[in-house]
Amino acid sequence: QVQLVESGGGSVQAGGSLKLSCAAYSGYTYSADCMAWFRQAPGKEREGVATIGRSGTQVYANSVKGRFTISQDNAKNTLYLQMNSLKPEDTGMYYCAHRTDGFCYTLYSTDFPYWGQGTQVTVSS
Repeated sequence: QVQLVESGGGSVQAGGSLKLSCAAYSGYTYSADCMAWFRQAPGKEREGVATIGRSGTQVYANSVKGRFTISQDNAKNTLYLQMNSLKPEDTGMYYCAHRTDGFCYTLYSTDFPYWGQGTQVTVSS
């Protein structure tokens, strides 16, 4: 079973940057599947942030377009999320997620069966 471990969260001021990482273990191959980042703020539903597919195709939520960049290093089995121009509304727990069929044109959490434990991002004004 794939194990996903996020890191890189922290506290920053508005306008700052953070880079999240998600390392995959247990025989997983990034290049074959679809990976995604989601986030969840207190009292709110989990929302999709970005996905990246086997061909490198990326999908972003409108709220992060132009500010966040999703990428992956297949050799290291690691997924990244570069977050720039952070806003207080970006605050939340960030999760990486995985599905095995390579379909990446979705930002619905129910479409991803495998999840990490999350890393907290806090943006202060």
